Amino acid sequence: MAAALAGRPLGGFYTEEIRAAGARRGFRLVTFDGRRAVMAHVDVRGPARVGKYGVDVAALERLAASALALRDDVGVYLVDEIGKMECLSPGFVAAMRALLDSPRLVVATIGQRGGGFIAEVKARPDTELWEVTLASRDGLPPRVLAWLAQR
Repeated sequence: MAAALAGRPLGGFYTEEIRAAGARRGFRLVTFDGRRAVMAHVDVRGPARVGKYGVDVAALERLAASALALRDDVGVYLVDEIGKMECLSPGFVAAMRALLDSPRLVVATIGQRGGGFIAEVKARPDTELWEVTLASRDGLPPRVLAWLAQR
């Protein structure tokens, strides 16, 4: 999606899998201004956990919140994703609320299951939900681009 919006100022972030010997070991957060941080990893210790992954809440606070800050020069915010790991960060949740309450365009992926902030976002009257499946995922980028063009 980000490649299709090249040349347009983007805010937000995406996540990459961290793999070793073919096994997923964690996730890296990458902002559209080029910053990177390990967001979660099997080797991270501490109370913030989702499944087998320890979540580095401080990294989320530092990068996600600033990547989601409202800026006049940003046309579209892409967020991958609003998930259980990200929602462990109060800064992420606060920044997402401010962004969603603003007139800015936001395209985000969101966990299929989850309460709290995930359920809150899904219940918003201004949220449009499109399910991503193996069958639908290739058709979503043109659909999202058409949606953005109408705004």
